[in-house]
Amino acid sequence: MKRLKVEQFLPISLEKAWDFFSSPKNLNEITPPEMTFKILYDIPEKMYEGLMISYKVSPMLNIPLDWVTEITHIKENEFFVDEQRLGPYNIWHHEHHFKAVDGGVLMTDILHYDIGKWIFGWIAGKLFVDAKVQGIFTYRKIILEKMFPV
Repeated sequence: MKRLKVEQFLPISLEKAWDFFSSPKNLNEITPPEMTFKILYDIPEKMYEGLMISYKVSPMLNIPLDWVTEITHIKENEFFVDEQRLGPYNIWHHEHHFKAVDGGVLMTDILHYDIGKWIFGWIAGKLFVDAKVQGIFTYRKIILEKMFPV
């Protein structure tokens, strides 16, 4: 299993950060366009525990895949967790943490993922999956810096 931890400071209030990230509709804004990310069904303005979100996403070679995540845990203004229920990963457990700090918010993402498939999964990870996952967070960091400039 792989683990990725990413931190980012945003010069906004905790409440503004929570409002933005707790709305599943904002996912499209922070996902790389080449992934052709599309939410398939109507979703509420704010997430809740047990919310299932169905997407079509094309992470590689423009091949569309079904992806379903569930919001499994929420502590308002502190953290939420999404877990894959259907999709390309054997395991996808993504924690989103928010902490008020001097001048803004420190966001910390902790992602545990595994693509499975024995040796083939290990090879795919080394060839492109790990770089693609890192690229998603790099893109998000750049977009958020533009959306919430210092």
